[in-house]
Amino acid sequence: MEIRIRSGGHDMEGRSFVSEVPFVILDMINFSQATVDAEAKTAWVGTGATLGILYYSIAEKSPTLAFPAGFCPTVGIGGHLSGGGYGALFRKYGFASDNVIDARIVDVNGRILDRKSMGEDLFWAIRGGGGASFGVIVSFKVQLVDVPEKVTVFSIHRTLQQNATQLIHRWQYIAPKFEKDLHLYINAGRTSYLTGENSSQDGRNISLGASFKAFYLGRVDRLLSLMQESFPELGVVREDCIEMSWIQSVLYFFGIPIDSPENLLNRTITKTYVKFKSNYVQAPIPANGIEGIWKFYYEKEGENSEVIMFPYGGRMAEIPESETPYPHRNSLFSLSHELFWPEEEAQNTDKYLSWSSRIYNYLTPYVENSPRASYYNYRDLDLGVNNLKGKTSYEQASIWEYELA
Repeated sequence: MEIRIRSGGHDMEGRSFVSEVPFVILDMINFSQATVDAEAKTAWVGTGATLGILYYSIAEKSPTLAFPAGFCPTVGIGGHLSGGGYGALFRKYGFASDNVIDARIVDVNGRILDRKSMGEDLFWAIRGGGGASFGVIVSFKVQLVDVPEKVTVFSIHRTLQQNATQLIHRWQYIAPKFEKDLHLYINAGRTSYLTGENSSQDGRNISLGASFKAFYLGRVDRLLSLMQESFPELGVVREDCIEMSWIQSVLYFFGIPIDSPENLLNRTITKTYVKFKSNYVQAPIPANGIEGIWKFYYEKEGENSEVIMFPYGGRMAEIPESETPYPHRNSLFSLSHELFWPEEEAQNTDKYLSWSSRIYNYLTPYVENSPRASYYNYRDLDLGVNNLKGKTSYEQASIWEYELA
């Protein structure tokens, strides 16, 4: 009998609620409280809460406090923090797991342990090494971080005809070197998917491009100055930029009205099929390598998909790789691709999975591949699974080893 521990139910491979053998679900949804101490700049949050619940609770207490975690408010706290957790603030303050300062975990003997009683080794492991392998985490204590009253955002789309390939190529050299206050990331794929705008869908006339999205811990004048100094090719102008509060930026990047923070409390997830695969890049991809990615997006399976590029550097490069189980801090950027298809396309699942595998294989020469690196929270069963029957030996599991510096 297996146990599946479900936090937000956001598992990329559904392993928090399915199994090939008899199992029970330990649903943490009733551990969904978030208690914020604005004066101490800390919060205790249950592992059944979502990021949205935590963000909303922080904003209720202070307009100048935040927590450096993911963009998607429906993600569960338990899995997100125990596997790492990155978002708009990670170049400034590190991963969500870097800002965990205590936890409560129930061990195999039913004891409730905090950081002191569990010991530093276990506390190290549950901040990036996954939580479900070590016990049942019921809550985390997190360090909140300072943000200004106003931040600045923009989202600019550039098509292939507007030099998207050259802009992505240039971005690799500058985005990881920006000051910590600026996070400029990329979503690339079909223009219709990235912007919601109608575009020609006739074979090779499909419009492809990249959306450059910025989050800046400061006002618009300074952001414009930074972009003009380092990335004038993108052509950012004042009209592209919007100043808003941090909590409004959370809503902005999730694509919901920025003046409705109560929407962060909504746990509803649209039912769809999804496949995520992730990579880490150590050296810039040549322009012809980027050009080769586009061909996949002319295929039908690429209609509801995107490549996501997150620059590292900043605070991430300052934290030693051995500080937590997360070993990819010195990457140039992460490169993930996500693919969605609707229920009515369920009979074509194999085609979609094949498409995902082909773009993954194409990227092999350009990403860290010895061994192939992957983000823990983007669970990918293609990389291997434990034995369904009997124990999995350390020798078998050694194929997933990643040597920490």
